[in-house]
Formats: sequence, C-alpha cells, structure tokens
Amino acid sequence: MAADRIEFCASIDQLDPRQWNTLADGLQPFARHEFLAALEHAGCVGPGTGWQPHYLTLHDAAGLAGAAAVYLKTHSYGEFVFDFGWAQAYERLGRRYYPKLTLATPFTPATGPRLLVRAGLDQASIAAQLLEALERETQARGVSGVHALFLDERSRAACAARGWLLRRDCQFHWSNRGYASFEDYLESFTAEKRKKARRERRRVAESGVRFETRFGGELDAPLLERIYALHRDTFVRHGHEPYLTPAFFAEVARRLPESLMVKLAVHGRTLVAVAIFFRSQDTLYGRYWGSAADFHSLHFETCYHQGIEFCIERGLERFEPGTQGEHKVSRGFEPQLTWSAHFIADRQFRSAIAQYLEREGAAVENYALEVQEHVPFRGRRSAR
Repeated sequence: MAADRIEFCASIDQLDPRQWNTLADGLQPFARHEFLAALEHAGCVGPGTGWQPHYLTLHDAAGLAGAAAVYLKTHSYGEFVFDFGWAQAYERLGRRYYPKLTLATPFTPATGPRLLVRAGLDQASIAAQLLEALERETQARGVSGVHALFLDERSRAACAARGWLLRRDCQFHWSNRGYASFEDYLESFTAEKRKKARRERRRVAESGVRFETRFGGELDAPLLERIYALHRDTFVRHGHEPYLTPAFFAEVARRLPESLMVKLAVHGRTLVAVAIFFRSQDTLYGRYWGSAADFHSLHFETCYHQGIEFCIERGLERFEPGTQGEHKVSRGFEPQLTWSAHFIADRQFRSAIAQYLEREGAAVENYALEVQEHVPFRGRRSAR
C-alpha cells in the first residue's frame, strides 16, 4: 500500500485524538495522544526544551494509517540511550551532530511501539514507508541522523529491514509466572534470598510504615503537590531539576486516571515516601521515587516489592522498573536486552559507529549472562 499523504506536524494537537489512539489501542499509556499532549501542554517538550515535536503521519482514504512520535533534538538528554560520545566525535572533526531526529516517548526508557500502524493494514509496508520518510527528512533538514529508542520487536524488525544500525542495552525486568501471592512468589527464591526479602519487608512494617495505592483519578491537587515535591527532591539531590512538571502530572492524572498509579508510604498521618508508576493492560512501569525520611529498606519496599505485589494482585505480566540498578536483581528482576536503531546519514560515521556497536553489543550480552548468574530463583541461572 502506498500512502496518499505523508506529513510532519509540530504539535500533537494538530492530530485527531481518536484516530491517533486507534493506532495506539491497547498499547502503553506512553503512546497515547493524552500522554504526548500533556508533555506539550506542560512545556516539558517544545520551544526552549531541546525537544521540538515533529510528528510523522501517513494518511490514506480512511484517515490516519500510520504515525510516529518524532522530535527534533538539539541535545541528547532525557533519552537514556547515550550517544554523547558520538556527538563528541562529530565535533572533533568539525561536524554538527545536532540537530538530530529521535523516535521516542520523551523521558521514558520503556520498550514500546515506535511505528504505529492502523489495524488491518500491512504492518511491514506502512512501517517501511514511515522509516523511508524519516530518511528523506534527514536530507531535507540536513540533520545527522534518526534514532529510534526502546523498540518493540515489530519496530526493531522494521528498522533492521532497512539496514538501520541496531544497538543493545540491558535493563532488569520482572515476570509474573502465575504467582498466587507475594509469598508464593518468594517460594521460588533460594532460601537465603527468600530470608533476605522477608527481612526487608518486615523492617519496613515494624517501623510503622503502611502503604496506600492511589490512581490518577484519586489524586487531588494538594496530594499531587506533595507527591511532586518528593519526586523533585530526588532529582535535586542529583543536581538538576526533574524533566516533568507539576502541570504534566496534573493533566495526566485527569486525562489518564487509570494509567497513573502511585504508592504512598505513610507513617502515622505523614506521607514519607512515594513511588510513581504507569500501567498498561499487562505491564507496570516504575518511573519516579522520592522520600522525606530514612527508614531501613523503604526504597526497596516502595519501588520494587510494592510494585511486584501490585502486579500479582492485578494479574499483570511484567514489571519494568526503569533503567540501571543491579540491586534489583536480588529482588527478582532479571536482565533483559533493550534495543534502539540508528540511521546515520554520513557514510563514514555510519561505518565507524557500526563497528563500535558490534563490540558494544557483545559486551552487553556477556554482561547480561553474567548478571543472570545472580538471580535469586532456584534453578534459573544460566547454563554457562
């Protein structure tokens, strides 16, 4: 199928929410029109942020047939796939790496669909047309390349078919293997690791901290303000302001009330910590955390054990708690390869980056195998 019309637009508000969400039906909240619009309305992306919306759309006689959330980037922050070294190499040779095009949900290191296609159409054909349009756009705008981040399998296959360079990284994800309860889950641990997990949970309980689950529709303005303050404090401690604003969380809570979930850690009548999550039909995504008190094991309980327990209770299949953190392994999170794909316009740089990615990819796979040796489960270490 050939597209009737391929366009780029500077705001998600120029696109019909119903048609966009038809493409994203059943997918992550991060792919939905409401989420992307909240980023724009709150000023998280747009003028002055280095994330200029540049949505790609493909139309046929029935309307929106395919789309991709694309951004014209003037830096590499908020992506979680690090290419700063590539930019420095360009600069050393007097070349410009920025601007570049990025396919991603801003500030969201979660694997998902990057090439949205309407159900019933030839998925591979539409995806190929979207990618071809992006390749042409690099020439039209004179940008260094296109970077598609945290790709699901279908998007990765489409990029590979067009010869884009594939890059691997490693996160730690939790899988629900039909556990009936958290205790049932702990029974899959070795005795030593099971004892440690129980001790962590007991310490939090004995400190008098209890937990409440709230969805977006249950968060009033004062509570959202307190949640945001705790989340911001974590960023400030690391030397910078958070990417997301109070206005973003307020809009997402209102427009995606069942997708936003928070775990409140309460001591007496005081909110002492919070973990912010998003959820899809089958997956929980851990995003942010903040605390105002130092209770033993509170971070592990709030961000990981509470999330796992929520998945078991709700029948969710997976829990992706974000980037980094080998400390997650002892709590039952296992190494999982993540993928990005890169179209580098300059042939010389493309060849050099391809060689680098081959070496890096081998190292990432070896790392994942090494980490798998330390999972807490009985009989599920790698056979090396």
